[in-house]
Order: sequence, then C-alpha cells, then structure tokens
Amino acid sequence: MDPEFWNQKFREHPEFYGSEPNEWFKQNLDTLPTGRLLLAGEGEGRNALFALKQGWRVQAFDQSEVARTHAVAAAGKWAESLDYRVENLAELELEKAAFDAVGLIYIHLPPQVRLAFHKKVVDSLKPGGKLILEGFEPRQLTMSSGGPKDESMLFTKEQMEEDFKDLKLLHLEYARPILNEGPGHRGPAFVLRLLAERHLP
Repeated sequence: MDPEFWNQKFREHPEFYGSEPNEWFKQNLDTLPTGRLLLAGEGEGRNALFALKQGWRVQAFDQSEVARTHAVAAAGKWAESLDYRVENLAELELEKAAFDAVGLIYIHLPPQVRLAFHKKVVDSLKPGGKLILEGFEPRQLTMSSGGPKDESMLFTKEQMEEDFKDLKLLHLEYARPILNEGPGHRGPAFVLRLLAERHLP
C-alpha cells in the first residue's frame, strides 16, 4: 500500500492493467440500470471509462496520483461524470447508502484493512445496490499472471461469505480465466468472483 510504488509502476508501464474493462465487471454492469458507481483502487481508469460510456456517474479512488492523471486523461469528454480522488483505502471514508453499484476489481489488502474496508463498502450501498468483486484466490500463488505473493491478501469463499454476510450473495465461485489485462494480469489465473446485493428494506 505504498503510493510511490504504484506511481512508479504506472509511470514506467502505462496501461499496466490494460485499457479494456475487467470481463466479470463488464458482464455484470451491463445488466444494471445506470446510477452512481463506486470504484476503489481504480488505477488508470479502465473500468471507470467503460462505465462512464454507459451513462454511470462514477466516484473512483486510488492511492496513485499518476494513475489518476492517466484515468482523467482517458475519460476525455466523459470526465465531467468522473469524480476521481487520491486516497489511502485504509483511511477512506465512504458515504452511507450512496451507491447503486460498487466494483472491487483486484483490491487486495492486508486482512485487518480488508475487513474494515469491506464493512464500509457494505454500508455505502443503497438498498438493492450491487457489489461486483473479482480477486485472486490462494492457488494463484502458483501462477505468474499477477497478484500479491502474500496468501493472507488473497480471497477464499469463506472469507467473502463472512465479510459480506450482511449482503445477499447472488453468485460466488472460483474461476480459471485466461487473463489479458495488460502486462500486469496476463495468462491463466485462479480467481474468485462474487456478485451480491444489499437487502431491500
């Protein structure tokens, strides 16, 4: 969670995670009516740009100022619908019941930071709002297609069931995609995919 590490990464490798949206995110966002969308750890804006083009109003966060600069430039004429802030996710405060959807795409955090952040995410969803999550699971440690090398930062079904116990789980699975998301995520991978909904009152 070192901002300068990510600033240097994005300086040296623009579009480090590609320019196209994550497939799981795209597949699910396409089914939802537009509204307010939260994207945390959004990097250079590949998912935000897709959502903006569909008519979503996007609030995005990342700790890298370089990533934000790239994302705002990529947004072009859609930038007026993009609120992109540079924040440390460990200290991030989110509006409660504010978002129609939240995308957490490869947001890997130390366990205690993850638990607190995921609680804030749950509280930030409107009733009926959807959470779209994809991240690496422990078997990814054997692969060279990306992700942290610290098992405690990877996702299991049991962890996600506990983290999001206050949501209705619509889909939870392990998957083995062939990633093609820039040099940062390329090749066969072990991932976890989740779709959940905040209960209606």
